[in-house]
Amino acid sequence: MKILWLTFKDLKNPTSGGAEKVNEGLIKKLSDEGHEVILLVAGFKDCQNEEIIDGYKIIRLGNKWTVYWLAFMYYKKNLNSWADLVIDEVNTIPFFVKFYAKEKNILLVHQLCRQIWFYEMFFPLNIVGYFIEPFYLKILSDKKVITISESTKNDLIKFGFKKENIFIIRNFITTNPIENLSDAKKYENFTILSLGAVRKMKRTKDIIKSFELAKLKIPHLRLIVAGNDQTNYSKEVLLLVNKSQFKNDIIFLGKVSLEKKMELMQKCHILAVTSVKEGWGLVVTEANSQGTPAIAYNVDGLRDSIKNSETGLLSIKNNPKGLSEQITSLLKNKEKYEKIRKNCWEFSLDFDMDKGYKGFLNIIKNI
Repeated sequence: MKILWLTFKDLKNPTSGGAEKVNEGLIKKLSDEGHEVILLVAGFKDCQNEEIIDGYKIIRLGNKWTVYWLAFMYYKKNLNSWADLVIDEVNTIPFFVKFYAKEKNILLVHQLCRQIWFYEMFFPLNIVGYFIEPFYLKILSDKKVITISESTKNDLIKFGFKKENIFIIRNFITTNPIENLSDAKKYENFTILSLGAVRKMKRTKDIIKSFELAKLKIPHLRLIVAGNDQTNYSKEVLLLVNKSQFKNDIIFLGKVSLEKKMELMQKCHILAVTSVKEGWGLVVTEANSQGTPAIAYNVDGLRDSIKNSETGLLSIKNNPKGLSEQITSLLKNKEKYEKIRKNCWEFSLDFDMDKGYKGFLNIIKNI
């Protein structure tokens, strides 16, 4: 099968995240099985315009603003009728493939943007984006869609997509789970981990405020913040850290290697996640696989990746006080902590790539 996959960014993009891990995990499996895949994405500073990775081809065009038009032009000139299937991934903005691709085409939606517009886009484009999103979703609502969670499925149904046209694939992690819980040696003092891009929609400042409140009740508590920090928001986070009365117990690492990431997920006691919304919350499942439960805001995606009070905790109120109360309650109850820790690790073992890929392949072969 020849597959043309249009999406906003690839895994090498400095701003890549969980969606790109899943995408290219699936693409690598497709390539390994002999399928031919071309990935059309936006370029970034100092990137290669074309590259072959693990047998599939990546073509980078323009930037995050121009890629949509350039992808259309490139398709018309070089790839018209080449593919058996075209995948239009809606990562904030769709490519509107249905209007120009002659081949079978399907949408891939990890999550809808909605309120994220107000966190990640400047005025007045945030207002424009928020109000036009329902219109372009309505235009695309006759298409079949692949997604990764019930939350996103429900979002799509709200905007006119038919329930029977939405297919959920099992999300998966690309990291290897620890073989035994005892393999994850925790830090001596209770430590909270904030892991991932330091962006407004991740609300990292809420984690710092939650830590400060929880530390009043757990004096030896520490916080480690790790993740891509090449944003203006990260400067605000650093300023908040430096002003904190507990700044000596907050470690700001910035972007870390995969090896360091795995070490942190094993050694920290809790992962804190305060995103506005997620498609799934892949970092939650990754941390679970390393023996670390998550405490998170009760929002789309995170309520899918966490079974509340079983594999982790969801905040009763999505604010620093609510999160801090859950952090304190879990860390002060050793029996409850160990039970949830065991449950989350066992839960994560079900999210392997083969299961996710099998479901994905079955869908694209039968649309």
